Amino acid sequence: MIRLAVRVRRADAEVALAELLELAPSGVEEVDLGDRVEYAIYGAPGELPELPDLQAAAGDALVEVLTTRVADDWAERWKDFHQPIEVGGRLLVRAPWHRAGGRDGVAAPLQDVVIDPGQAFGTGAHHTTRLCLQLLLALDAEPPRGVMDVGCGSGVLAITAAKLGFGPVAGIDHERESVAATVQNAALNGVTVQATRHDLMHDGPTAGAPVVLANLLRPLLLQVAADGFTGVQPDAVIASGLLAHEADEVAAAFAARQGLREADRRHSGEWAALLLTR
Repeated sequence: MIRLAVRVRRADAEVALAELLELAPSGVEEVDLGDRVEYAIYGAPGELPELPDLQAAAGDALVEVLTTRVADDWAERWKDFHQPIEVGGRLLVRAPWHRAGGRDGVAAPLQDVVIDPGQAFGTGAHHTTRLCLQLLLALDAEPPRGVMDVGCGSGVLAITAAKLGFGPVAGIDHERESVAATVQNAALNGVTVQATRHDLMHDGPTAGAPVVLANLLRPLLLQVAADGFTGVQPDAVIASGLLAHEADEVAAAFAARQGLREADRRHSGEWAALLLTR
């Protein structure tokens, strides 16, 4: 079994990923390396995309391509990469193959959020997702407040919002695989999330909601701040996916363009998340 990995500049990762998924429609493994992002594909020799095709897909964002041989039991070992996480003493986010309560027997009462990551998505362990969940826990769901998850991925944020009592909950993503994963994971959790495909760079502003969750890279967050929202204007935006030194710029953009001011900021490692309110 071969692991073929493409490392791209973080600032261009979203665009590169969209192109790479044309060559690997079943999904890629994503590894955050700080200023770079690694996308990996697994397969037998002869089944993987050709190197020139990968290089062309990554374009100017390409940093390097790595090829390594892995044991044939990688599919099972891959599951070990995803571990349950506890957030704020209230949430337990886990994959379906983990028992309720977590690997260390974390006791109730934790809200159980089950996310099947497939091989293209995570289960919420990344710093940026955890920070979003922390800020979401600080918001009041009553009276029922609608949520829009911009860049929903595997649906972690949208599904958690629904289980916390927010509603209606919707999500958008430019990847069809993400839309499908969000809908499937919502059903797995017994909640409803309306997910649709939407490309922020080409399809214009997204529909708004009282609460907007945006775990995106800096360029896309600035795009959202510039374009605004159609319909309902948000009272609260949780913006993450930011390196700590990028947070001031994004906060200033939402203040200037959308009238949303910073109410809270959380840090984890080199990452930051913002709660912006009207």
